[in-house]
Amino acid sequence: MTPKEHISENFALKGFTSIQIGFYFLLASYSIKIILEGFLIDDNPMGMMSAEIIEYLIGGIGVFLFLFSSFALFFSAKRRAKKQELPLWNSLSKRIFYKYMASFLVLFIALIFLMKQGFIYFITPVFLFFYGANLLFVSKENNQNIRIISGICLLLAMICFLIPSYWYASITILGIAHITFGIVVKN
Repeated sequence: MTPKEHISENFALKGFTSIQIGFYFLLASYSIKIILEGFLIDDNPMGMMSAEIIEYLIGGIGVFLFLFSSFALFFSAKRRAKKQELPLWNSLSKRIFYKYMASFLVLFIALIFLMKQGFIYFITPVFLFFYGANLLFVSKENNQNIRIISGICLLLAMICFLIPSYWYASITILGIAHITFGIVVKN
């Protein structure tokens, strides 16, 4: 392999990193489900909170999901670059980083816009659609495995658009897909 091929693999979603991100998705979806169920039960302390506080809690979970997933990608890239004795921040890795940050900034703006407009049933389908598109946008051109996860995201987005209550199962399936992808595609 040429050094450029090694450098392009620094920020890669495979192996333990993908498993870690999958667990973050599972944890986030479960936490959101518990918060929403608690909000609907009268005797639960979550039921005493206002809808705005619940929105902030769920938004915070989304931000932590993004941060922890980003840190997992960064630290695995750092280990990979150190192992290959290559610089982590070069022109190619910077370009991948900027594409990653820009695509997730657009995703967060779209989700906040939907929430502020009251279209809460469209938040999960839009998230899944943008997440699948972001995977294709940020990944290498010929990565068939990322295309599979992206296709799963797009399929789940369509299902969530038709059946809004399917959000928890969709995010759980996405987490399981990441874990499976990490087991199958090792470093």
